[in-house]
Amino acid sequence: MLAKLQAAEFRYEELTEKLTDPGVIGDNNEYRKVLAEHSELSELIETYREYKAKVEARDEARALLDEPLDEDFRKLVSEEFNETTTVVKELEQKLKELLMPKDPNDEKNVIIEIRGGAGGEEAALFGAVLFRMYSKYAEKKGWHIEIIDSNETEIGGLKEMVFSIEGKGVYSKLKFESGVHRVQRVPTTESGGRIHTSTATVAVLPEADEVDYELSMNDVEIDTYRSGGAGGQHVNKTDSAIRLTHKPTGIVVTCQDQRSQLKNKEKAFKVLRTKLLDMCREQQTDEIAEDRKSQVGTGDRSERIRTYNYPQNRVTDHRIDLTLYKLTEILEGSIDEIIDELITSDRAKKLASGNNGETEAAF
Repeated sequence: MLAKLQAAEFRYEELTEKLTDPGVIGDNNEYRKVLAEHSELSELIETYREYKAKVEARDEARALLDEPLDEDFRKLVSEEFNETTTVVKELEQKLKELLMPKDPNDEKNVIIEIRGGAGGEEAALFGAVLFRMYSKYAEKKGWHIEIIDSNETEIGGLKEMVFSIEGKGVYSKLKFESGVHRVQRVPTTESGGRIHTSTATVAVLPEADEVDYELSMNDVEIDTYRSGGAGGQHVNKTDSAIRLTHKPTGIVVTCQDQRSQLKNKEKAFKVLRTKLLDMCREQQTDEIAEDRKSQVGTGDRSERIRTYNYPQNRVTDHRIDLTLYKLTEILEGSIDEIIDELITSDRAKKLASGNNGETEAAF
């Protein structure tokens, strides 16, 4: 661990020097690359330097306690030793987390698919609620949201909604939203006041760039048709909607949100690349494929990651046993508390599966 930190500090100092090198400054691409790596290492190096200073202060205090001291001074030194010991332990934990490999997709934009699961019309209505929740959350974060395709019901539900969210660190925040979301509430169509249980599935995919997945145009069948709304109502009178069929895999992507056929085609290809790249990632290891299957599943009520209970104003995330009585606020996009707990839990699991013996020996 210490060897890794020392190597990182040496690299950081190298990068700091490069940022003042006229040759690097004059090359925009190289300068951006160096600056990005320098920024990525900044928090780790700042924490490491603070850690070294606190270790030195702790060791000095410990050495002083071995000397003959008057009672008042010994008390001050003892307090200093206890305080720095606590801080050192906290910084050790932070350094372990900062040294964990980062998910290369964390800074990417996302494409999200919401589909009604078990529950018919009520499931579609819940899908619309989830879309609104994520839209509100994106708005709070200053992210940009764009609808790619939607299939609405006549009373405002969503059988399917595909949309993208662009912004800083979007995937790092939303990647744990993939799975089956369950709602328990009295539907507006229920005259007897009985609570119904319905589900909707959410899939969050890191957006693929053209360089991430090379798509052969010979493998894609392109169809155009007229955009349609709920109940078959046409959005416009031209064939602006796009349907892409990837012949080798059978994946179908549609986009009809824009009036421009060119823009719909551009969005559709972005979604297709993302789905194909996601499929490749799944095929790389059985573990990834099994993980995604357990997250999204079939939409059955039993395969849930989170429950939204309206009568109790309660939201429960079953993966981390977190229950919050803040349903109203959460549905208004205040989901940071849940997301932060999921990130913390994920980090803890990764740390627990690491080489703890090596970590402890290093310190």
